[in-house]
Amino acid sequence: MRRGSVGVWTYISSKLGGIGYTSCLVCYYVAMYYNVIICWSFFYFFNSFQSPLPWATCPVFQNATVTVVEPECQKSSATTFFWYRETLDISNSISEGGDLNWRVTLCLLLAWLVVGLAMIRGIQSSGKVMYFSSIFPYGVLFCFLVRGLLLEGAFDGIKHMFMPKLEVMAEPQVWRDAATQVFFALGLGFGGVIAFSSYNKRDNNCHFDALLVSFINFLTSVLATLVVFAVLGFKANIINNQCIATNTDQIQKLLESGEVSADLIPRHINLTSVSASDYQQMYDILRSVHEETFGALGLHPCVLEDELNKAVQGTGLAFIAFTEAITHFPASPFWSIMFFLMLINLGLGSMFGTMEGIVTSVTDTFKIRKEFVTMGSCLIAFMLGLLFVQRSGNYFVTMFDDYSATLPLIIIVILENIAVSWVYGTQKFMDDLKDMIGYYPPTIYKYMWTYISPIVMIAMLLASIVQMSLTPPSYSAWIKETASEVKLPYPPWALGLLTFLIILAILPVPFVFLLRVFQFRKPPAASLAKVSFRRGKILQELSPMEERDDTSLIHGHGYRPTRPPPIKSDPTATASPGGTLSPDVDTPAGAPYGLGFNLGEILDD
Repeated sequence: MRRGSVGVWTYISSKLGGIGYTSCLVCYYVAMYYNVIICWSFFYFFNSFQSPLPWATCPVFQNATVTVVEPECQKSSATTFFWYRETLDISNSISEGGDLNWRVTLCLLLAWLVVGLAMIRGIQSSGKVMYFSSIFPYGVLFCFLVRGLLLEGAFDGIKHMFMPKLEVMAEPQVWRDAATQVFFALGLGFGGVIAFSSYNKRDNNCHFDALLVSFINFLTSVLATLVVFAVLGFKANIINNQCIATNTDQIQKLLESGEVSADLIPRHINLTSVSASDYQQMYDILRSVHEETFGALGLHPCVLEDELNKAVQGTGLAFIAFTEAITHFPASPFWSIMFFLMLINLGLGSMFGTMEGIVTSVTDTFKIRKEFVTMGSCLIAFMLGLLFVQRSGNYFVTMFDDYSATLPLIIIVILENIAVSWVYGTQKFMDDLKDMIGYYPPTIYKYMWTYISPIVMIAMLLASIVQMSLTPPSYSAWIKETASEVKLPYPPWALGLLTFLIILAILPVPFVFLLRVFQFRKPPAASLAKVSFRRGKILQELSPMEERDDTSLIHGHGYRPTRPPPIKSDPTATASPGGTLSPDVDTPAGAPYGLGFNLGEILDD
């Protein structure tokens, strides 16, 4: 169809044009907070050029003649302190705002400058950047995997990765998280895939592309997860060994004080070098003998599985767990630089797709130069993104990530699925695919698109809404005084903001539908179609659309015709009842590619 997200859904049905606007809004939501994560990666990247790393040890200060460790850091850990205090300078709740962190604000400005400059020339320039940003992370992941597998405890983490927890399968939140992860990973519902595909040739094998991208995405997810759990296993092993050493010292003190009899300690155990199995044996013996007074002994179980179950997620995984593990690597600054450079590349790759979904839709709809749209969007997003770099900014990032972007995204994908399978028609879509790739895709796709996929997604959406109504939305707040996280409910004003953002995102769908149903405003012909096709042949040009040839743009050719060559008249051609020329007219060389209804179908719609 050679259009962005707005044009495609208007093309399928003018009443469904709001899907494209909703998709564009959700793209903007995601872009605003997602680039903040990239700015945090820039901040850590710049701080990685130090040895030792600034988050390797807790800061100390002089109190009179005594050197004192920062209490907040001592109660938590050096990496946790650096994240919450040095990077975020976080407040105790979302209601407590505060000043901007000027260092992180500059990193946010840098992140938006990189995105804007990479995309200002359109897909041609961003495509070249994507070659590096897509390939480089694989090299880093393989290096981390090899290094991680050589670490003590790595295989414990990988074993934990493959141990299923069937009890969580009944939680709707797990399925919603899984679905949104797939949507984010594949770019579904954002409009970026539609925007990029608008530059493809008409005979591009989109079926093979879809299978290839899904397969590569699956392998990449497995590779990244192996790296993560190898490192988490190493980190858990270090913490568990520290726990065993601390509690072994406690047992020695109990033996010296006489509170515990030396006869209870197995003879083969050397208290100067205690393994995990040895400690577990001593712990079980002491718990059974001192059953009533065991709590007073001050011993902890030190189970590796418990440490693995504490594995953090989200931003904490990258900025707390991984950074802590990296501090134990030899040449830790090098690994830190590579890790955060990889995160920056991964983030920019996602941002290019997200911003392309916005820019292409706006330029196609309002005919504004892409350079102006790109830089204007980046500037506005930077100004709005200042909300996320104040002291309570991390809580707003969580709000957008958990609710404001994900719920509308699920609704978008459901509506897109229904629009193609029930409004446009699955069989017509299958016929279009056959025209493009030369064969019909497997029949099972037809039943998946028509029944299985929409039913499953609708059920998942309803279950998520019910769960949210029964369990009010909450967030994890960092309390400075206790140096720990607590779950807090969102205040009423935050719930109001959250609800407003969700409604605002999906509002274009009913709004455009009502406008078109009651014919308050008909879509212009230029927004509906550029060229109509039937079985691959041009039938009639409806309007002079874009003043550029996208095929020459994506392939970097210098020639850019301002409009397609005219169709040569054929004296034998006759007009059909729908208003189109006879399908005997040949496709002229260089004419734009596209699929769609004939003129009569468009006017009827």
